[in-house]
Amino acid sequence: MSRVLIVKFGAIGDVIMALPAAYALHKEGADIDWVCGATVAPLLACYPWIHTIVADERGILKGSPTRRLKALMSLWQLIGGKKYELCATLYYDARYRLLTLPVRASRKLMLSKTERELRLLPGRHHTDEYARILLGLKDDERRVGLAPVRAEVLPKSPLARVEGETRVVLAPGGAKNMMRDDSLRRWPAERYVELAQKLMANGLRIVLIGGPEDGWVVPLFAGIDVENSIATLSLPQTLALLNESDVLVTHDTGPLHLAGITRVGIVSVFGPTDPRGRLPQRADAVAIWGGEGFACRPCYDGRDFAPCKNNGCMQQVSVEMVLSEVKAVIEQRRNGSQPPRIVAPVSTVLARA
Repeated sequence: MSRVLIVKFGAIGDVIMALPAAYALHKEGADIDWVCGATVAPLLACYPWIHTIVADERGILKGSPTRRLKALMSLWQLIGGKKYELCATLYYDARYRLLTLPVRASRKLMLSKTERELRLLPGRHHTDEYARILLGLKDDERRVGLAPVRAEVLPKSPLARVEGETRVVLAPGGAKNMMRDDSLRRWPAERYVELAQKLMANGLRIVLIGGPEDGWVVPLFAGIDVENSIATLSLPQTLALLNESDVLVTHDTGPLHLAGITRVGIVSVFGPTDPRGRLPQRADAVAIWGGEGFACRPCYDGRDFAPCKNNGCMQQVSVEMVLSEVKAVIEQRRNGSQPPRIVAPVSTVLARA
């Protein structure tokens, strides 16, 4: 049986979008080893066919020279004695080559900005692109429309479901990881507050989710009867909660991709990033793409955004627009699923590949 080593610490969305390719390799008979950080390790543990190798991500990326060397040596001891058919380091930065320096593999690859076959091409869904690269497919052989891979092992939902209720989950924070804060991806938090008030006026139950770094949004909801689960749930618990909820509202951040591997309906707000490459490829998933008529949209190149002071593309998406889509997804789920779609603020529906 062949063995494959994947190196991808995070972010959560990238890990989830690489999962279908790893699953395809697993179905072809490969054992999957995955080098990750402590943040995403609980997520990968939801897939029994993945053997996680947890590295000191912070030490490797931001530690002192001594800590970096120690973290590298520890990782090398875990992966250096094995023979792999494929070693895939899913980063562009050549410094990540150090991570797999002692690995013996028949084939090694890294993402490349200059080699087309090793580049995540713009306008294509990253799930399909990771599959093309990891499976070694030619451009005209690439697999498209790969469905998200549902988590196989989940705990019980931390919030009991009341029969007959409609539960909407909001993730107003996110877009932040160890290396950077991509605040331009966020729909304004004040609009989440207004949305929560309007949804509750319609009799819906509202739950907030997010990580420890999202505590800054909690005071904005003071005096509103929402259920705050920010910084209280593990990734598997978050998945379990989403799996038993009706709709998630968020922007281009980790909870969007977590929702993609559950049954929850999705309404997401995009602006500087292209939803065609990130919206989960399944039914009941909607992206509202702000910035209609903006020549600069999308401006994100995979690393940086264009200089922007007012985040106009995200500002263009109104609370009423999101509220309308939430109601539509709830209605669709009651009457039968609809295919994913991308909606512009001027109500133009764009066909998906």
